[in-house]
Amino acid sequence: MIIYSSTKKGFIEDVLGGYADTKILSSYIKETGHSTSIHEQESWRNSMQYMKDVISDSEIPEDVGIAIEYKIPQTSKRIDFILTGLNEDKRKTAIIIELKQWSKGIHLTDKDGILNTDFYGEVNHPSYQAWSYVTLLEDYNSSIEDDNIALIPCAYLHNYEPDNIITNDFYKGYTEKAPVFLKHNLFDLQKFIKKFVKYGDNKNTLFVIENGKIRPSKSLADSLSSMLQGNQEFILIDDQKIVYETALDLEKKSSENNKNVLIVEGGPGTGKSVVAINLLAELNKRRKVTFYVTKNSAPREVYQIMLSGKFTKTRISNLFSSSGSFYDIEANTFDSLIIDEAHRLNAKSGLFSHLGENQVKELINAAKFTVFFVDEDQIITMKDIGTKEEITDWANKLGATIHNLTLASQFRCNGSDGYLPWLDNILQIRPTANDSLDGINYDFNVLDSPSLVHQEIIRKNALNNKSRIVAGYCWKWISKNDPKLKDITIGDYSATWNLSLHGQAWIIHPDSVSEVGCIHTCQGLELDYVGVIIGPDLIVRNGKVITDATKRASSDLSLKGIKAMLKAYPNKAKQLADRIIKNTYRTLMTRGMKGCYIYSTDPETQEYFKNQLSSNKTKNNLYKNVSDGTTLNIDN
Repeated sequence: MIIYSSTKKGFIEDVLGGYADTKILSSYIKETGHSTSIHEQESWRNSMQYMKDVISDSEIPEDVGIAIEYKIPQTSKRIDFILTGLNEDKRKTAIIIELKQWSKGIHLTDKDGILNTDFYGEVNHPSYQAWSYVTLLEDYNSSIEDDNIALIPCAYLHNYEPDNIITNDFYKGYTEKAPVFLKHNLFDLQKFIKKFVKYGDNKNTLFVIENGKIRPSKSLADSLSSMLQGNQEFILIDDQKIVYETALDLEKKSSENNKNVLIVEGGPGTGKSVVAINLLAELNKRRKVTFYVTKNSAPREVYQIMLSGKFTKTRISNLFSSSGSFYDIEANTFDSLIIDEAHRLNAKSGLFSHLGENQVKELINAAKFTVFFVDEDQIITMKDIGTKEEITDWANKLGATIHNLTLASQFRCNGSDGYLPWLDNILQIRPTANDSLDGINYDFNVLDSPSLVHQEIIRKNALNNKSRIVAGYCWKWISKNDPKLKDITIGDYSATWNLSLHGQAWIIHPDSVSEVGCIHTCQGLELDYVGVIIGPDLIVRNGKVITDATKRASSDLSLKGIKAMLKAYPNKAKQLADRIIKNTYRTLMTRGMKGCYIYSTDPETQEYFKNQLSSNKTKNNLYKNVSDGTTLNIDN
């Protein structure tokens, strides 16, 4: 998505006429459905004046293409400025320019590709940023390869005086890939542009990029084996790079007498697991004794299956561990522990919750350095204790230094920053300004039966085995003792829980698309498309979202103990149950990176979700190859 596009001639006219920033803002609102900060608007106004001066060189053709604020596919990242044309061999070329308003307050660090600023804290070096964006564009837009488009990254800090920080040799690896131009380098930037663009293209290259076929996102599970063999599968961008380099730096500084705890907060699709696995690979390469830890066994089993044939079972077991394995470990046994999905940690360990004292305490105690990846909006059982407050409390008690970072960049939900706030709004988890899906590139729809949802998921799954249907745990697991029985029956639709046949690895087993998953077997993992059946534990009455813990199946232990709590502390119990049920559906409805199709068993709730879809939203052709009269009976 390009917010603003023109030719050199049109762009200069817009800037000289004082229209450039207002046109960018108007287009931004039209494309995204919301405005942006005054600071960003001022940066457009200032930087476009400088870029007008840069491209005013008479040797830069009048019909080169100009794009401002191009959103990189599958991410929430935007490229500041693109200039397109043809090189001397008539090859399509796009120069990617990262613009910064910085003038002072920049400091060196000893972290790869990272600067420290007085105003933003630690940030990526602009050259790293420009280069990483080019890499993402190459990864996700097939037209770059198909049309042999040359991508040339650089950075322009038009207010910044040279001081041997931005251009320090420490960052040479990135400034060579993406040259950085400072306050007095306008003519150098002009020469750089003219070196790569000799002829105009009347925005043709921009058209090719904008309309290019989007490649599927890389799958963490698919890339795991290659990563653990030392190959770089993912280029970490922006806050992901900050977290990664900070963690490596803290691990290097940590010791028995200098314990460190890093808490990383981030929502679905912000790259928590990608950063975690990258850390696992790098720290093992550095011969550090490191485990990847989760309470939920589903990610561990999926990753181990993806690794089978590459490493022995012993080595696999030495990389991945349950959070309940540390209650009797001596202090500082490990160099580092990487705890993914840390919000799912429990107090006690063991099958009967009778071992140890507190998993957070035991993990911090067992390692010189621990990093906890947390999303408190994915706490989905009464036993989950992994909050930021809990981790901070135990870190203080154990004498560890606490560090806090946040991951905000979206890589799930088609890189849309708008879908998650919209979901929070309609589930009434928290009020947000996102009351519409207009302009949000995410395939969300409400279908008229569970059969239609499942049929569509089966059709999507045929493409690459990355689509599944899930449901709220509102139906008893009766097939556990008699596999011939159907657990879920809704009208003519019937299906079986996935809880035993394919176990925790259900999400990657090709045959399991016929089954229905639940929160316990899909949390922490990603799909392309997810179908969600909303059960009677979440309904809407007169526009209010109401939760009812009593509608959960008795075989679901996530709300075990709620009845006793309701008697003793009714208000607290209702608030906790409400949070858990809403978090469960929020988590289920964010498993799909490209789309989510839902059905509610309650008619008024079904109508509520339909009404949340904007009336002028372009409807996707979800019913293609799926007739309204279809009934679906899923067999194992």
